[in-house]
Amino acid sequence: MCGIVGYIGYREASTVLLRSLQRLEYRGYDSCGIAIRNGGLEVYKDAGRVAQLVGSVPRDGAKSGIGHTRWATHGEPSRINAHPHTDTDGRVAVVHNGVVANFQQLRERLTVEGCSFCSETDSEVIPHLFSRHYS
Repeated sequence: MCGIVGYIGYREASTVLLRSLQRLEYRGYDSCGIAIRNGGLEVYKDAGRVAQLVGSVPRDGAKSGIGHTRWATHGEPSRINAHPHTDTDGRVAVVHNGVVANFQQLRERLTVEGCSFCSETDSEVIPHLFSRHYS
């Protein structure tokens, strides 16, 4: 089962997010990831357990971020399909639980408009759509 966490505060976001994801481990999942904002957006993802992710995430003082544990619905369990997903420019990161029913049509349209997709997931259309309308 998927889980979402977010943090904005005075403590180091990566530590808070990773500990929060570890608390969700009892729910079951196949991949996990976090996105933190420290100047730019930094995304760290892995297939498997949160413990595998912990070693690859620097403690850089970021004070905000989001995290996700994923149970695959679209696309195999892999680092690429793990959340968070970003837009083409890496400005927007999104974690999502649920299904985007019309993702194939959205993905086709966004690809024609110049978006680059990295995963096999339905959720990846969300940051691209958000980015298109955010400007």
